[in-house]
Amino acid sequence: MSRFEHPLARGLSNVTGFALGPYQTAVIRIGFAGTWLFFLLRELPHRHEMYGPDGPWNWDMAQQLIANNGAFTALMWSDGHLWFEIVYAVGILSSVLLLLGWHTRAMSVLFMIGVLSLQNRSIFMGDGGDNVIHLMSTYLVFTRCGQVWSLDARRAERAREGGQDPAGPAGPVLWWVLGLALSVVTFMGELSGGWLLLFWGLWLAHGLWWAVGRRAPGSELRKLLDVVANLAHNAGLLVIMVEACLIYATAGWYKIQGSRWQDGTAVYYPLNLDYFSPWPALSELLSSHGIMVLLVTYGTVAVQVAFPFALFNRRVKNVLLVAMIVEHSAIAVVLGLPFFSLAMIAADAVFLPTSFLRRLGRWAARVREGALSRLPLSRGSDVPEQRSGDAEGSAKFVGTGDSARSADSGDATESMASGDSVAGARGEEPTGPAHVGFTP
Repeated sequence: MSRFEHPLARGLSNVTGFALGPYQTAVIRIGFAGTWLFFLLRELPHRHEMYGPDGPWNWDMAQQLIANNGAFTALMWSDGHLWFEIVYAVGILSSVLLLLGWHTRAMSVLFMIGVLSLQNRSIFMGDGGDNVIHLMSTYLVFTRCGQVWSLDARRAERAREGGQDPAGPAGPVLWWVLGLALSVVTFMGELSGGWLLLFWGLWLAHGLWWAVGRRAPGSELRKLLDVVANLAHNAGLLVIMVEACLIYATAGWYKIQGSRWQDGTAVYYPLNLDYFSPWPALSELLSSHGIMVLLVTYGTVAVQVAFPFALFNRRVKNVLLVAMIVEHSAIAVVLGLPFFSLAMIAADAVFLPTSFLRRLGRWAARVREGALSRLPLSRGSDVPEQRSGDAEGSAKFVGTGDSARSADSGDATESMASGDSVAGARGEEPTGPAHVGFTP
């Protein structure tokens, strides 16, 4: 085998045998679900004006627009207030459950339905952050984003130890309930051909996955389903990475063409707009220093243009990643755009190093255990002795199971960007497909 064929074969083996980047997909799952949840809760008092049937963009106007562009929104199935409240409540509930990682396959679909339904109902209510959430909610459906840091991962770990069904009793019930709801919607004729095929295809695929995993877990069909699921996951992860790069590349190159960005004064103007000045004194302080405005203006363009090229160098990529996260944090505070900044930081998280994310998980586990130890019920109880076979103790407790660790022996995002396999990043051979069982 030539020097080119061996890396290609090894990379193909890892792409089909592993769901890469379990920590990265978990972070973006938590990030986007949390961002959308906080947004819905903040706008709860104003939900009727923003997305309701009596808002400025009324139901008839939305119906005319959607009839032309064919966008999906469940809010157009009825103009009643009760239906609107149900859809809004489903959006909140699915965000909470997706954030926690409870049956992430089903919750990712419901999360996408909630996002598309509200945003497509009133398209003029969104900003750049809403567009990012709009896209990422669709991509998350195809990823296995519950491998770590989720209730699914904890349930799968316990099921492996006890020889039980990883889906648990709620999995089949949830599958049947969603199938019944989909049948009603189909009978009412509310879904078009493309969306009808997508939802029924996902429902049937999840049912097949559960049935094969329960009846023939070691069969060739199950191995084939693992390969298909891994390919879909890795393709979705790659699309998320490419989308993030395109966002920064297009933003940076468009800025270069603007005269205000060329002369270094572009940042000055939003700082002096009342709409983007939640802290007028802070905005005035920053805009009064010409050198600072110049550096921030040129620095923003340089970071955005350079970031896609920096993916080929780990150290440079990490430096620019920190710079972009700091930049978006500053935008959240100075310009009063917290949800836009949270959405962009969640998109940036797909490029975070795996080693950093695993340390973050262990730190969160220690904080959680420390908080639980201070509860009154835990003070008087004896702490059970840790089992010797429980690798990484507290880290596994928050969902970092063995299958996820074996599939994530290197930085998945950097390996995908450079063309190397995850296991090959350390010279390891893959041990087999990483999956946590069917979670509908």
